[in-house]
Amino acid sequence: MRIPTPLVAACLSLVLAGTASAAQDLKIGMILPMTGPFAGHGQELENGAKLYMQQHGDTVAGRKIRLIIKDDTGIAPAISKRQAQTLLIQDKVDILAGFGMTPSAFAVAPLASETKTAMVVMNAATSSITTQSPYIIRTSMTLPQVTAPIAAWAAKNGIRTVYSITADYGPGHDAETQFIKTFTAAGGKMIGSVRTPTQNPDFAPFLQKAKDLHPDAVFLFVPAGEQGVAAVKAYKERGLDKAGIKLIATGDIDSEDVIGAIGDAALGLITSFHYSDAHDSPENHQFVTAYAKSYPGQRPNFWSVGGYDGMHVIYEALKKTGGNANGDALLEASKGMKWMSPRGPVEIDPQTRDIIQNVYIRRVEKIDGVLKNVEFDKIEAVKDPGKA
Repeated sequence: MRIPTPLVAACLSLVLAGTASAAQDLKIGMILPMTGPFAGHGQELENGAKLYMQQHGDTVAGRKIRLIIKDDTGIAPAISKRQAQTLLIQDKVDILAGFGMTPSAFAVAPLASETKTAMVVMNAATSSITTQSPYIIRTSMTLPQVTAPIAAWAAKNGIRTVYSITADYGPGHDAETQFIKTFTAAGGKMIGSVRTPTQNPDFAPFLQKAKDLHPDAVFLFVPAGEQGVAAVKAYKERGLDKAGIKLIATGDIDSEDVIGAIGDAALGLITSFHYSDAHDSPENHQFVTAYAKSYPGQRPNFWSVGGYDGMHVIYEALKKTGGNANGDALLEASKGMKWMSPRGPVEIDPQTRDIIQNVYIRRVEKIDGVLKNVEFDKIEAVKDPGKA
């Protein structure tokens, strides 16, 4: 007979108590980077989740929803794990959610499996995350999913040679691998690649190397935020654009929270991504308007839409289960779920529990004095090619 681990034993009583009193408050424990270099992103994800609750109420299937936020400071897996243990044992949460960074999701996945707790990943984008626990659902993206389209677009639009610059951690590895795979399969040639440090990299020497090799384009992936701003500015400062070398990237590099800081250096940048606040749909117009009203001076981005859609999955799954937050019941209820998101039509893949969504090719333009990622092409219903 298998003896339960202390964590399982501690949580088993909570599960039994929950079945005895289905009307009690339902607690969602969100693990987010609320301090440190990614604090702004954690706030954006929390904003998206809370906006959904403002619009749809705080009660589902007779149960009042409570969010409990825990800070993991960013890329700090030991802290993420400790916070998850606190949420499960002391706060007695029913669902785990958030997970801004890949190391956080990896660290907590075993606890979700041990306790059979649904875990909704609202941002972390390494392809293999959903393979770490059968209780994980993801409502954001994967790096292969948003990288393959820009590689295919490049090969079809006169880019024959590429040099890649990607960050040296899970998402960067995913982006590099998928770009090379898709681009070379379409007839393109890689003339080099380099991985950059995750902490305070100097992009100048990497871009100078690319300039010396003179590819048709540089493919770039770095963590969203300050690094994206620095990398795009360094591309301009090093004169790669004047040398005729295009810059292509995934859209996290110039998301709505940082595109203003990049400034006019971003004009003309071509990216592929699943969300832009310039997306033209009734659902997105409503979302952008409501976000601006609730959070004056801020623009929604892929973090906030990940939180918004994560709450949608939780709410709709709870409706299907009649308020039962058992991990197996919630996972079953979420598989195959379809809805119209601010980003467009989306679906939870019943096999992988990852999101299926449109990926858009965008160009940075200035509209009424504001820099926007304007979509001009799309690839519909993209699954994660990293699991193909």
